[in-house]
Amino acid sequence: MNFDEQIAELHRGTSEVLTDADLAKKLRRGTPLEVKAGFDPTAPDLHLGHTVLLNKMRQFQKLGHHVTFLIGDFTGMIGDPSGRNATRPALTPEEIQANAHTYEAQVFKILDRERTRIDFNSRWLGKLTSTEMVKLTAHYTVARMLERDDFAKRYKAGQPISIHEFLYPLAQGYDSVAMKADVELGGTDQKFNLLVGRSLQEAYGQEPQVVITTPLLEGTDGVNKMSKSLGNYIGITEEPDSMFGKLMSISDELMWRYFELLSFRALPEIAALRRSADEGRNPRDIKFELARELVERFHDAAAATRAQKNFTARVSEKAVPQDLPLKVIRVEAAGLRVANLLKEAGLAASTSEANRKIEEGAVKIDGTKVTDRSLTLSAGAEHVFQVGSRRFARLKLEAKS
Repeated sequence: MNFDEQIAELHRGTSEVLTDADLAKKLRRGTPLEVKAGFDPTAPDLHLGHTVLLNKMRQFQKLGHHVTFLIGDFTGMIGDPSGRNATRPALTPEEIQANAHTYEAQVFKILDRERTRIDFNSRWLGKLTSTEMVKLTAHYTVARMLERDDFAKRYKAGQPISIHEFLYPLAQGYDSVAMKADVELGGTDQKFNLLVGRSLQEAYGQEPQVVITTPLLEGTDGVNKMSKSLGNYIGITEEPDSMFGKLMSISDELMWRYFELLSFRALPEIAALRRSADEGRNPRDIKFELARELVERFHDAAAATRAQKNFTARVSEKAVPQDLPLKVIRVEAAGLRVANLLKEAGLAASTSEANRKIEEGAVKIDGTKVTDRSLTLSAGAEHVFQVGSRRFARLKLEAKS
């Protein structure tokens, strides 16, 4: 790519670039930039919302820059207060390490394993002496902390703000100092923290990093930020049929946002797809292309082909997929409630979501609608579970030894 094409590609799917002039200046030097994005290991699995940042990292990587996937094992123990109206519970070191391990396995679905550096911010934050920590806090004021929207709202409402929460933006900012970052990526909810990094780099005598923020991807409901707790997420480790079906369930309008933020297709190619829709092409057929691309990325081409075939069969023939993998779930002698089984099978993010689906009449077992939330199944049988019209699982219940 020439310089203008690089700039256009790096602006793709961004909310803000702070600043454009700084980015252009750094790129014109012609030397690889140090690009970082931090991820606190707050949950074991990543969803498509997380991959918006990974895709931006991939763009820098393909342009020859150095990319670091930074796992916030130290900051995770503080708890990110961004967007919170209460203090976030801190994770234990054991939870952090377990989640971080799964992240390492998942990010290479997008990033080049050979050209990606994975680091942990405990490597430098854990070594700061009390004297160095005091010096770090001296570079920022309480007044500036209270400029942050969530802190300001909580302070005005008289809601508690713990002192350690002020340490989170400082610790994240110090990551940029320790890594001598040229560019830091983050969601729009991270803007304050990213700008703290710029300020601290200047305070420590470094050239300030460029801050690039990316939008928060809407979930399948098309309204709220993708979130496991809201049940509107698409996990990157989900079974192909489930992932394909969820992608096909998004609105035609939301599809274009997913193309922009998630697809690896070139922007002119996406523009051509839009023109074809305007000229009368069925949006469902275009959505097939999006779903196939993403299922293939996180599984493989054969899985994407099967998922499309199964989806078409379910929609046109209301058929249960014939090649559902068998999953064994071990249950106690007393059995296990349907809601728990749905969660275990990955058909619901939580038992509360599963119970909501039962109340909505969206759950079937072997083709029969479930109406009783207290229904309990015992070991010794095999069943096909269905949630909605697109999500299936074949479960074999065995007794715990």
